[in-house]
Amino acid sequence: MTTYFGNNKFKFGLFGINCSGGCVLSEAPERWNADWDDVVKLAQMADEAGVEFVLPIARWRGLGESFVWEKSFETFTQAAALGALTKNLGMFVTAHVPLITPAFAAKAIATIDHVTKGRAGLNIVCGWNADEFAMHGVTMDGDKRYEQGLDWYKVFMKLIGGGPDFDWDSEFYHFRNMTSNPLPVQKPHPPIMSAGSSSGGQAFAAQASDIMFTTMHNYDTTRDTVTRLRALAAEHGRRPDVYVQSLVVCRPTRKEAEEYYHYFAAEHADAESLAYFKRQKDATLAKSTRSGDAAADRATVARMRETGERYPGNFPGMNPIIGTPDDIVDEMTKMHGIGLNGCALVFLNYLNELPYFVQEAMPRLERAGLREKFVMPAGRGD
Repeated sequence: MTTYFGNNKFKFGLFGINCSGGCVLSEAPERWNADWDDVVKLAQMADEAGVEFVLPIARWRGLGESFVWEKSFETFTQAAALGALTKNLGMFVTAHVPLITPAFAAKAIATIDHVTKGRAGLNIVCGWNADEFAMHGVTMDGDKRYEQGLDWYKVFMKLIGGGPDFDWDSEFYHFRNMTSNPLPVQKPHPPIMSAGSSSGGQAFAAQASDIMFTTMHNYDTTRDTVTRLRALAAEHGRRPDVYVQSLVVCRPTRKEAEEYYHYFAAEHADAESLAYFKRQKDATLAKSTRSGDAAADRATVARMRETGERYPGNFPGMNPIIGTPDDIVDEMTKMHGIGLNGCALVFLNYLNELPYFVQEAMPRLERAGLREKFVMPAGRGD
């Protein structure tokens, strides 16, 4: 297991706070609007509570004509800005391989790492939404995206490793006189994250990632996926952390939590966003997913086709944790028990709901032995 962002057995990030709607397909009026002052306030609140990192989504347009992701802050810029305004919170950037050159990413990550005194992280995304790529005049090759991603990763790592200038020639890139200075603060390098739900994505993440994200369909499938991910990574001498994304509704009673979940994810579900998301995902499914290579591939297809199993306002592949603070702890204990190291948290409105989670769930997680009481390190980030 890696020790990036501390030694808690079960770690947390905040997922998608840079985008309107966050990661909930809901039209509920109190949904997250991603106003900058609220993003800052939320990041500082998470910083003081001991949340490990912020994980943004790199978006360039919304999901069709809906509110979801209609507005979004660019992730490199956000990481530098929030990093200067916090003291301990890890700051990931999310880079689309076909849109960001390795040389730019190396320079930008090093800059953020210096601004934050060693809190930068890179989330490598190979892409899925052709409409966004078209905004940049780039055509997406869904069948070769992971091969290109691995090539990109190798160049990036060579750049941040230092050394003499170098050229690079491959199927995907032809670079000359490559160099980068300054190098990142963190050694051997800032943490690198990648999501892998398809077997192709998992094979890529196994070679490139210190932290691997996967979808969670159920406990048995996820346990098998964690085992598969670790076995793939072990072939490359790695043992990464494995995370999932979790939509959290935490209330004093289970009835309150379930009723609120139904309210925003069923009664006010954004059906248009879900339909657009599924269309775009269907059009760019990985080769392994189309052929059903692994259980995760088959589960992904089933989830994309399902209707009614979970509320439509819950993103496909997003694990919902709904209930009281004790219920939350019970679920997270089970998640840790199947090999997960943490989750990226999603709330309908982060700023409204994180305080109760911090006040009630976090102390219980400490008592359960999943987390240690957080004390802000003196002088960090000053």
